[in-house]
Amino acid sequence: MESRRITVGDRVWAVRVGGSESRHHVLLLPDAGDPADVYDQVCERLQTSDLRTIVIEPADGLDNTAVFGILDELKVPWANLVGAGTGADLAWQLAARGFGRFMSLIAAGSGHPAAPGADGAIADATCPPVEIPTTLLATKRLPRAAAEASGRYVYGEFRLVPVDVADVATEAGHELATEIVLRTSFW
Repeated sequence: MESRRITVGDRVWAVRVGGSESRHHVLLLPDAGDPADVYDQVCERLQTSDLRTIVIEPADGLDNTAVFGILDELKVPWANLVGAGTGADLAWQLAARGFGRFMSLIAAGSGHPAAPGADGAIADATCPPVEIPTTLLATKRLPRAAAEASGRYVYGEFRLVPVDVADVATEAGHELATEIVLRTSFW
């Protein structure tokens, strides 16, 4: 994967881009503290499916403005959005507030911010629903019962997939890649 440095505002972001030139981009947002190569195996599988991958690192401090600025700099008009852990938290916010910029959402281990989490707490009651096809991977951090509550905040096709792991990117990368390919395909 090619590594680029992109400045948005006063911060420089390392961005890894890979795969053939394509209209189909997948933006992967890692969990806080994840190493730079956390999505390498997933990206390799996606690139085999003719998808262009974009991974922003580090995830710490990443927000909507930075993501939109990075996509603009890369000249990516829309992307399929993927996030795990805190990356999934951001992905939900981006999907809810970036209508027309994202084609699909795949979130792992974190439900919609307005839905009660595994502990019953609501992270952001003001977060609007998402209006794109969405896949949510229920994990050990987000059990299926808690994950199901996110369905009411998706105004599009909603798919819930249970995976019995704590960290989808490292423990179930093949399943994550499969769900991304399924969600990005139009067949």
